[in-house]
Amino acid sequence: MKNLAIRYMLLASLSFAIMGGFVKVLSNHLPSVEIVFFRNFIGLIIILYSLKKIPLNQKGGKPLLLFFRGFIGFIALLMFFYNIANISLAEAQTFSKTSPIFTAIFSYLLLKEKLTIKQSLGILIGFIGIIFITGFDINKLSKTDFLGIFSGVFAALAYTSIRELRIYYEPRMIVLSFMGIGSFGPIILMFLANYFQNNFFDFILAPFVMPKAIDWVYIILIGISATLSQYLMTKAYSIEKGGIVATIGYSGVIFSIFIGLILGDPFPTFTILTGIFLIIISGYLVSK
Repeated sequence: MKNLAIRYMLLASLSFAIMGGFVKVLSNHLPSVEIVFFRNFIGLIIILYSLKKIPLNQKGGKPLLLFFRGFIGFIALLMFFYNIANISLAEAQTFSKTSPIFTAIFSYLLLKEKLTIKQSLGILIGFIGIIFITGFDINKLSKTDFLGIFSGVFAALAYTSIRELRIYYEPRMIVLSFMGIGSFGPIILMFLANYFQNNFFDFILAPFVMPKAIDWVYIILIGISATLSQYLMTKAYSIEKGGIVATIGYSGVIFSIFIGLILGDPFPTFTILTGIFLIIISGYLVSK
């Protein structure tokens, strides 16, 4: 089961990095909240089609937790997509990959999973890695720094909930909760943006912009790659411990560095590379 989970997560990480590349290109034309809508809406259609072909086989019984997983994952995605648009793809991906640090903490606090000395050391090293990436001075943290850290926290809460939800729901249903909320949420936010706008909250409030012809191609590619990544990741988390799967997920950072360079991102500085390395080591120790 472990090897199967590793393969699922490697493919999920590659698909996720590819999706990030498409998001970065599309961000030149559309606001990030609108891209979140299209990303989830296409995924929603794909999941609903699969449910029509193969009905669900599950016992259910945790609707509030299912809603929580979808909502908190949606908020994390809003922050992540905004960062993709405004910083390098590698940095945005690395921030999102801090989630295993918080997943280990939440698994200990909420699911009573054992936290060893090595895992505790890994968590400490992970926080040091975050300090490297954000530039050492906490008083000078940028908006994208804050959004990056909180995207990791919220993603960790979403991933931790999967550990419980997998007992009651199929992976497709767990993904459906995320895609459904992630489709209707942006509609409300884009409507509200017509009446209320604030520079700080532009990661959640932005008016709808009609996509150009080429944009629709990127939108479809984002939806396909994102849905594939989400499904594979959910499968991986459903059959193996969160720490092990999360460590393999760090391969997405490497994929993102190369995709970002192709799209014109500068090569990460030594400080950022050090932070990335420390966060990867952190994930490994959490896994061990």
